[in-house]
Amino acid sequence: MRLERLNANKIKIFLSLDDLFDRGLTKEDIWKDSLKWHQLFHDMLEEASEALDVDIQGSVAVEIFSMQAQGMVMIVTVEEQEEDVFGDSFIDMQVTMEGNVEILFEIEDFEHVIQLAKRLAVIGFSGGTLYSMNNAYYFLIDNVCSDIQTQIVAIMAEYGNPSFRSIHVIQEYGKTIMKDNAVSQIMTYFD
Repeated sequence: MRLERLNANKIKIFLSLDDLFDRGLTKEDIWKDSLKWHQLFHDMLEEASEALDVDIQGSVAVEIFSMQAQGMVMIVTVEEQEEDVFGDSFIDMQVTMEGNVEILFEIEDFEHVIQLAKRLAVIGFSGGTLYSMNNAYYFLIDNVCSDIQTQIVAIMAEYGNPSFRSIHVIQEYGKTIMKDNAVSQIMTYFD
């Protein structure tokens, strides 16, 4: 778990899938109103409060951004409150979830990129953008419908690993090899 203070009343918490797994949770548990999720959330707020010296009492707004195959980012905003009428400390949690349909994998060998493209073509996918940076290939798939998103991630995981490098860094410092329809282009040249 990584913590970052964004401003006086806002913090960012990044949880990898390993962090969730170590705590006995999956990303699906967040959609449910489970006791495990509430306990994790309370623990995270306490840890953030100690590590970042933030007084987290009262009402908080939570935005959760799910990053496919990487984990999630939570933005916690402590809302300013007037004097507490009841005298007890409480946390009122409002949660909004936004799924990130951006899938980015790092692939070490171009032969694996070719094999990946062939597998994606079989399920009818022809898009994607291919980048190169630091002797590795980065395959970006965005704006994919949720029906095949899980299937695409499963296939991509056979040929590479989720990238922890930001797509913005790759676009800035890497080289674009094939834009927007990489699977189709690879199938044209290497099928």
